[in-house]
Amino acid sequence: MDINISDVLAGATAYLTHYGLSVIGAIALLIVGRIAAAWGRGISRKAMNKAEVDPTLVAFFSKGVYFLILIVVFIAVLSLFGVQTTSLIAVLGAAGLAVGLALQGTLSNFAAGVMLLIFRPFKLDDFVDIGGTMGSVVEIGLFSTTLKTPDNVKIVVPNSSVWGGTISNFSGFDTRRVDLVIGISYDDNIQTAMDTIRTIVTSDDRVLADPALQIAVSNLGDSSVDLVVRPWCQAGDYWDLRFDLTRKIKEGLEAAGCSIPYPQQDVYMHQVS
Repeated sequence: MDINISDVLAGATAYLTHYGLSVIGAIALLIVGRIAAAWGRGISRKAMNKAEVDPTLVAFFSKGVYFLILIVVFIAVLSLFGVQTTSLIAVLGAAGLAVGLALQGTLSNFAAGVMLLIFRPFKLDDFVDIGGTMGSVVEIGLFSTTLKTPDNVKIVVPNSSVWGGTISNFSGFDTRRVDLVIGISYDDNIQTAMDTIRTIVTSDDRVLADPALQIAVSNLGDSSVDLVVRPWCQAGDYWDLRFDLTRKIKEGLEAAGCSIPYPQQDVYMHQVS
């Protein structure tokens, strides 16, 4: 088969004449688009860092801005060559909808993770109760939150469960109140017991002067007079103080002649002749 060089050159010349400007424009558009994408990523990263957005979100959204600009540039390049981008956009939209429906649970976790990182109901190392699961926050991811329980068990909770439930953050404030209920016998002197407890509690350096310590009679039980003891402390001292005061108050009340009763029953037996 003979190839006519003149025909090939004529065809190439016609092709370049028809598409040459489009090719040059496409190359220029790609270069400018790449620069614009990098610029948009940098601007978005600086803006979010200035707003003190979580670093995980900064990296994710800055990359999202970068690839979004590149997609727009790619569609614009196709339109230079006469490609019907309307159909392409429709196909991409339908594909995105299908993927979204298939990954509905994952996207729900992602949306909840974004909300957690933006509104910050807790931070790393906070001790929280999330829907009955208690532990220290080890990691806040885009899809799940990782907790470490006091007995060193790793628990991974989906973010949709975290954001959609009740969050109790025990580290949310600098101070906490220790609530103790101490029972004394009905035969004991209430004022003596309260003075003894006050001396024990106020002698501990971890107990704060403000808010003031509260000691009061809360209940007249079946076997005891119940006293509530409510000192305040730094959040980090809560458990150690609670354990120490429980022991010291028991020992102090016994030394002061008070007793801590326990439920008991008197059984009377009648002999029937």
